[in-house]
Amino acid sequence: MIQPEALVTGANGEIGQALIRFLAEAGRFRITGLDLSEPSPYLRSHCAHFYRGNILDASLIEELKDRHQFHTIFHLAGLLSTSGERNPALAHEVNVDGSMNMFQVAKRHTVRSGQRTVFVFTSSIAAYGVRPTDDRQNPASERQFLTPVTMYGINKLYIEQLGRYYSDFYTSGDLDKLERIDFRCVRFPGLISPDTLPGGGTSDYGPEMLHAAAKGEPYPCFVRPDTRLPFMIMSDAVKALHGLSIAERARLRHHIYNVTSFSVSAKQIEEEIRTHFPDLAVDYRVNELRQAIVDSWPGDVDDSAARQDWDWDPDYGFREAFADVLAPKIKARYGAK
Repeated sequence: MIQPEALVTGANGEIGQALIRFLAEAGRFRITGLDLSEPSPYLRSHCAHFYRGNILDASLIEELKDRHQFHTIFHLAGLLSTSGERNPALAHEVNVDGSMNMFQVAKRHTVRSGQRTVFVFTSSIAAYGVRPTDDRQNPASERQFLTPVTMYGINKLYIEQLGRYYSDFYTSGDLDKLERIDFRCVRFPGLISPDTLPGGGTSDYGPEMLHAAAKGEPYPCFVRPDTRLPFMIMSDAVKALHGLSIAERARLRHHIYNVTSFSVSAKQIEEEIRTHFPDLAVDYRVNELRQAIVDSWPGDVDDSAARQDWDWDPDYGFREAFADVLAPKIKARYGAK
């Protein structure tokens, strides 16, 4: 039996690398990777095909349409929040126009196969926009506070709605042709990985602090110590992506789902890291722009819909994540004791 084929865009990113390893171990898909840069030999070994290219490249998009038949597309590629604020025009081009290109790939494969291509999109807590008068400490549902203040968040929210359109409403007028895709979206909190370095996100103070501790370096934290956000570790993030991708469509009441694991302050992260790296030194040097962005996000999110519809359940809480996964792996990475 031939395995169905899955495409992973942004394959060399933090989530992409972890997802490809997870998918390879699960053995459900033949994997095609796509990224701007060449993969490591290890990552390349898990991919049946790998494209080095840009999701804005029309010729590459046509090649993906013509040479493959993707059952599932994991669309991870994009410009992150802090990077997007430095160049909002580029962020819009990469995030929105690039996603439109990938929707066209999914639509072509839906038409060709007669079955809806599953399109899994990684959205973000940046899609929220909590005002100063709102209570950001209560867990936010998927439909609250949707007035993002960054180009990245605006892009994410718009792509969520584009996905809903291509899944529920799109038609070219040919009623005999199946054209709508099966759009599914995970809205992530902050992510912490011991295996890859942070890549320009505004919630990166958590993983940056951990990597600095393992390297024996002081960390200049760009948010206040009382800043609270939801987080999860990378292994739970890819578990969520895979779980949503294989869920029965009939069970899914929504297209967009929050997932989370634990909600903690920057100071709590510092204190937990110090139990494993006692010499950690943190200097809170607040960057007002980045602090304002974080303050526009909820301090926690409600992921009850995901738990009900597709049995989402993270493997790791706060202390277990650091004790069982993050600290051991990052010590091995840097040779720390």
